Amino acid sequence: MDLRITLKFISTICFLISAFHNTNAQISSAQIDKLVEESMAKMNVAGVAVAVVKDGRVVHSKGYGVKSVKTKEKVEANTCFAIASNSKAFTTTALAILVEEGKLKWTDKVIDHIPEFRMYDPYVTENFNIQDLLTHRSGLGLGIGDLMFFPDGSDFTIDHLLGVFQHFKPVSAFRTKYDYDNLLYLVAGEVIKRVSGMTWEQFIQKKIMEPLQMDKSFPALPDVSNQGGISYPHNTINGKLIALPHFKEMVNGAAGGIYANVEDLSKWILCHLNKGKYGPNLSKQLFSEQSQREMWKIHTVLEANRNPRYKTHFAGYGLGWGLSDVLGNMVVTHTGGLPGMLSKTLLVPDLNMGFVILTNTEPGGGALFSAVSQTILDSYLGLPDNGWVDIYSNGLQEGQSVGDSVVAEVWAKVKMNADQKINFKNFTGTYRDAWFGDVEVFNKNDKLYIKCVRSPKLNGQLQFYNANTFAVKWEYQDMNADAFVMFDLYENGAGKGIKMKGISPNIDFSFDFHDLDLKRVDVGK
Repeated sequence: MDLRITLKFISTICFLISAFHNTNAQISSAQIDKLVEESMAKMNVAGVAVAVVKDGRVVHSKGYGVKSVKTKEKVEANTCFAIASNSKAFTTTALAILVEEGKLKWTDKVIDHIPEFRMYDPYVTENFNIQDLLTHRSGLGLGIGDLMFFPDGSDFTIDHLLGVFQHFKPVSAFRTKYDYDNLLYLVAGEVIKRVSGMTWEQFIQKKIMEPLQMDKSFPALPDVSNQGGISYPHNTINGKLIALPHFKEMVNGAAGGIYANVEDLSKWILCHLNKGKYGPNLSKQLFSEQSQREMWKIHTVLEANRNPRYKTHFAGYGLGWGLSDVLGNMVVTHTGGLPGMLSKTLLVPDLNMGFVILTNTEPGGGALFSAVSQTILDSYLGLPDNGWVDIYSNGLQEGQSVGDSVVAEVWAKVKMNADQKINFKNFTGTYRDAWFGDVEVFNKNDKLYIKCVRSPKLNGQLQFYNANTFAVKWEYQDMNADAFVMFDLYENGAGKGIKMKGISPNIDFSFDFHDLDLKRVDVGK
């Protein structure tokens, strides 16, 4: 539900410059076909869709590969994918529309519209405004609280969410540092509901998708009228593509709920490139140029990549968009990621050009959209071919190899210690975190198990690793999320508390086990 390949990572990757090859003109459809197909083969991706717009028209719109390795149905240009955090720009556009309707101001305090909203500090609560919900500068850490919704299937509600931020610990001063956040976008979705009288999904459908005639895109999975038109997510296990069930959004879709296709997203991109105008002869206006300037203004500053290839001078985050410059041209972009669904949108307003890349495979989809996007962008900038496909393919393989090695060593040690005698009574009990709720550790058939009460997919056997540390392989395996479970003990050896962290260095940041502070609540029973 967020930038799975973060802006920081993309900036770092851009430093990996290889020798220049043949100079490209603006890339043709045939060249895009070849580029995507080569990337899919090298990065093991099941399905992709790409659209490019230039000078007010769609110059490329096509699907590649399959919707599912089970059905083998082909991806088309109108095949829907989960666009994940690319939904955030829809949320900020919805708020811009409400601002223009006079129903709120960007600087309104959140508590003016949601009185029960609470942050970690009274001052922050009193001063937290609408734009603070959107700009990743809350003072909280990366992906804080995402574990409530990753994996899906938990029972957390909007009422719980509005009060949970008071239990989080800040990692920086308010409005001073960028740390990507999903939960505050869900609060923004609730603001839209309370101000407009429509759910976030209803507002997106009526106020954005219908005017732009995004007829085959939907604000949420349950709204999709043609399930056969959906691409299924995939994971890669031991080199084999495995189709996954769709991720089910909870609370609302403001952080990442939209299902869309590249044909409809071309209309969305063109509207932004035309400063909010759309329709015959651009006679209609979805939002004003003033609103676009606000969305495309840096609100949170990031470190600029000084790569001489692009001569970038600034970088930052606007309202639902990442912002930077390349060779004197402004670039507006965002990525998205849900289990098995990775995507990227990029616009270059100065060139009147933009594109969107949707993929249905993890982890290769992130490397693919990065390689394809950099190659397309370079062609429009007049830069020579930089071999991005090989750079990202090699980086993907290296990263996976390192991660797999770390994980293999952990489970090898677990296997080696399988005969270790453990007094289960020292560890069994109920442990509670202020924002995540109860976690139970119990004996079942002479084996130690753990389950997260409010997130039922997070359950599994605790296997001894070392000292007071166990490893758990969750029932949930759609994403790489297995974890260390580290017990703090009383003097008598009984469990006092639990800390957790992911095993793999490649674990997604939304599995923020490290933010849990579990304390035993049944001592003496």
